[in-house]
Amino acid sequence: MKTIIPPIKSQGIKTKLVPWIMNIAPKVSGRWIEPFLGTGVVAFNARYQQAILGDTNPHIIKFYKGVQDGTINVPLMKQYLQKEGKLLSKAENDGYEHYLKVRSRFNSGEFSSYDFIFLSRAGFNGMMRFGSKGNWNIPFCKKPNRFAQAYVTKILNQLSSVSQVIQAEPDWTFHNRSFSEIIPLATENDIIYCDPPYYGRHVDYYNGWTEKDEELLFHLLSETKAKFILSTWHHNDWRENEMIGKFWKKFNIITKDHFYHNGGRVENRKSVVEALVCNFETTGITTHNHGLKEKENIKQLEFQWQEVFSHC
Repeated sequence: MKTIIPPIKSQGIKTKLVPWIMNIAPKVSGRWIEPFLGTGVVAFNARYQQAILGDTNPHIIKFYKGVQDGTINVPLMKQYLQKEGKLLSKAENDGYEHYLKVRSRFNSGEFSSYDFIFLSRAGFNGMMRFGSKGNWNIPFCKKPNRFAQAYVTKILNQLSSVSQVIQAEPDWTFHNRSFSEIIPLATENDIIYCDPPYYGRHVDYYNGWTEKDEELLFHLLSETKAKFILSTWHHNDWRENEMIGKFWKKFNIITKDHFYHNGGRVENRKSVVEALVCNFETTGITTHNHGLKEKENIKQLEFQWQEVFSHC
C-alpha cells in the first residue's frame, strides 16, 4: 500500500520508516494511540478507525483539527498557496521580505494554520523550530519560486490524502496535551506508538526533551497494559544512545540503518541506526540489519574487481 505523506514537513519525519514500523506493529482490536503526533505520518498510515492523537505543539493539533472539521480543505489551501506564492515570488530580497511578513503575522498571535503550512514548506531545510515564547524562528529557504504550480499540487494532493484518512470525532480525537496525559488513556486492547525527540541528538521540539522526560516515558510505558512501539536511535558512527542501556534494554529491540537527509547540523544528516523498542513478542522479525548495506557494498566492490581481472 502506498505511503501517505502528510502536508506538514519537519525534521526527522518517519516517511521512509513507515513500512518497517507497520510490518512490526501488531494489529489490535482497539485504538491507535500516538502521544507525539508530529507530522502524523505514522498515524495516517496505521489506518485505524479509532485513534487518540496528541502533541504539545498546538499548531499541529490545530491544523489537523481543522482538516477534521473541514475548515482546512483543498480549495481553500489552493487559493491561499497560489496567493502567497505569487507574493513570495515578487517580494524583495529574493522573496525573503514576504517570508518575514508571513512569519511576523504568524508570531503576532494569529497562528493561522494556513500560515503554518507556508512556514513549514518555505523554511530552511525542512525544519520546524520554535523559540521559548512559542514563536516560529526558522529562516527562509531562499527559494522565491518555492510555490510553483507543481509544488502546490503536491501539497494539495497530500492534504487530500490525509483528509480521507482522518476520521470524525469521537472516533479520532486530537489533543494538545503532554504524553504523560495521553499514555494513561490506553487499555489492553490498544497500541501505543511513541516517537519522542531523540535524547542526545540535536533535535527541534516544541518543549525540548530531557533525561527526566525519557525516564518518565519509560515508567509510563513500563506500566501500560497496551502494546507499545517506541522509536528511538540506537547508535551512529560516533556514539551509542545511552538511554538504551539505562532504560530500554529490558524490552525487545529491533534495529535498522537509516539516513536522515535534513537537519540543521551536518552530523544529523548522516546515517544512524534506528531502533524500535517493543513490549510484545517479535519472533520471526529480523532483529538487526545495521551494517548490511556496508557488507553489500564490499561484496559488490569485490565482484567488480573480479570482473576487471577476468578481462585482463
